Amino acid sequence: MGTLCNDSHSDFILLGFSDKPYLEKVLFWVILIFYGLTISGNMVIMLVSWLDPKLQIPMYFFLSNLSFLDLCFTSSCVPQMLLNFWGPEKTISYTGCAIQLYIFLWLGTTECVLLVVMAFDRYVAVCHPLQYVAIMHSRVCVQLAVLAWGTGLVQSLIQSPATLQLPFCSHRMVDDIVCEIPALVQISNADTTYIEIQMLISSIVLLMGPLILILSSYAAITMAVMRITSAAGQKKALGTCTSHLLVVSLFYGTVTGVYLQPKNPYAHERGKFLTLFYTVVTPTLNPLIYTLRNKEIKGALMRLGRGTCKSKNKPVV
Repeated sequence: MGTLCNDSHSDFILLGFSDKPYLEKVLFWVILIFYGLTISGNMVIMLVSWLDPKLQIPMYFFLSNLSFLDLCFTSSCVPQMLLNFWGPEKTISYTGCAIQLYIFLWLGTTECVLLVVMAFDRYVAVCHPLQYVAIMHSRVCVQLAVLAWGTGLVQSLIQSPATLQLPFCSHRMVDDIVCEIPALVQISNADTTYIEIQMLISSIVLLMGPLILILSSYAAITMAVMRITSAAGQKKALGTCTSHLLVVSLFYGTVTGVYLQPKNPYAHERGKFLTLFYTVVTPTLNPLIYTLRNKEIKGALMRLGRGTCKSKNKPVV
């Protein structure tokens, strides 16, 4: 007897790693620790970028956008993930799955575009330093940030409804840890050719397109750095870019592995771990990468700490 399908709005079951219950228990505590680090790390980056006058420049404006995005991105899926890993109940409501899909796709696409914007900022800073202030003034920065967030929202509003309109099989078992388009497409018995073509085009335009632009920006930056005669100048120019390149590598290395992977059981199982990495690990590492490798943020943290201590020690009149 074939699998019955319907389009009722009943609950989904996120299978995750239910065939490995011991692994889920370990992952619960690991994810909980990483989630706490993600919240604290990204909150620190945002507060320092907003409060320290010396960080009121485009680079840190975009970095605070990235931190806010990572905070929202992780919070859109980790709480549900923790619930599913802790106990035998793996269900997520249709509404909850839909909201997660919309937000997940919106923020994921936004990050792709925002990383291009950040690469463009570094390109202007290194290749056109004398025109940097004129090119990257505050209005342009806001427009670029709106472009990134708006592109992600439009992509989500186009692709999410098309996916949710598919008839889903009655067992409604999603073999993934979050409600993602590839996993939802797999449980539909309808013809998903249109959705898959749409997803392929989106992946090429919004994954590979931004990646090519980022790599082109850094190729130009490398050529500009090679023309700098002093070693100190080269080190300073590269120092502003290495952190961003590392963040780009972590994000694109995992996301492309999920959305451009071949269809086979091994690749799908590996895709779960890749999804876990870019939803939990990468948002935790981003603030660490920017903090540990950035003297300006370290200095801002020290100034903020000294200011807090002075305010506490100030005598009350």
